[in-house]
Amino acid sequence: MTSTLADRIGARLPRPLDPVRSIKLKLAILMVCSGGLAFAFFSVQIGWIPPLTTVVALLIALVTSQILAHGITRPLREMTVAAQRMADGDYSHRVRATSRDEVGQLADAFNTMAADLAAADQQRRDFIANVSHELRTPITAVTAVLENLVDGVADSDPETLRTALTQTERLGRLVSELLQLSSVEAGAIALDRETIRVERLLADVVAEAEAAVAAAGRGVRVTTSARPELLVHADRARLHQVLLNLLDNAARHGPAGGTVCLAAYATADGVVLEVSDEGPGIPPADRARVFERFTRGGRSEGGGTGLGLAIARWIVGLHGGTVAVADPGSRIRVTLPSP
Repeated sequence: MTSTLADRIGARLPRPLDPVRSIKLKLAILMVCSGGLAFAFFSVQIGWIPPLTTVVALLIALVTSQILAHGITRPLREMTVAAQRMADGDYSHRVRATSRDEVGQLADAFNTMAADLAAADQQRRDFIANVSHELRTPITAVTAVLENLVDGVADSDPETLRTALTQTERLGRLVSELLQLSSVEAGAIALDRETIRVERLLADVVAEAEAAVAAAGRGVRVTTSARPELLVHADRARLHQVLLNLLDNAARHGPAGGTVCLAAYATADGVVLEVSDEGPGIPPADRARVFERFTRGGRSEGGGTGLGLAIARWIVGLHGGTVAVADPGSRIRVTLPSP
């Protein structure tokens, strides 16, 4: 409250030096005015002061203020130049910050902001490049199939049409996930939380996942493990989506004819949901990156878009939980707060 009152009082105080465009000139005016008032006070209280002494003292004060002001204003000039470069899209310029005062703190904050903007700009460029690449692949495939049909090179047999349908579905899935990821990142998705029986949730997820696994023809078996009394406070639809996506990844990246296990248990940190497969797992160096957009842990096959784990991370984060790759690398662990 004291700080707020001080801010209000400071906002109402006059600022006579605002029209002056140079901080050095402001400091010079400050020195002349304060020095002049001091000499006037001394002349009234003490008596006459020699004019030459007064002038020399003022000149010394002005020169000293200009020398000292150079170090004060240099970071501000550098920030001005850097801000102008940022307006042109160059985020590489940094300010040399050596002082520990407010200007030095401002320079440090400016450098941090410039680094964040540079990282965001690079992520934007990478995102556009990745989207372009991911969209081009199914579009090229569909275009080739249709051109062959039009030119009479290929017949409209079920196998050819199935290829076109698969690529069209991949394109639609990519667009849908891009729109969903954009909504999640923008905070446009509101959670409809409720108390959920985890055992029932896993059963529903597995029932839906088994249909997709059977359609893929890989012969993967899905098992579950959860106590009947285990509860979690979450958005059922969003959590269902996360687990279904993790099961789909495990079924595609695990060996054909293997087993995918979906387990849930309670710990001191909350409720843990784990999806594991019998595959080789994700190498330790790639475990943090697999949750980035368009990253597949070094595996580009399997038909995935590289967005599922990024969406899962955002949804789990909205619940206040965490998601990570656990040893031996073929296990994805989701931890949610206890209800």
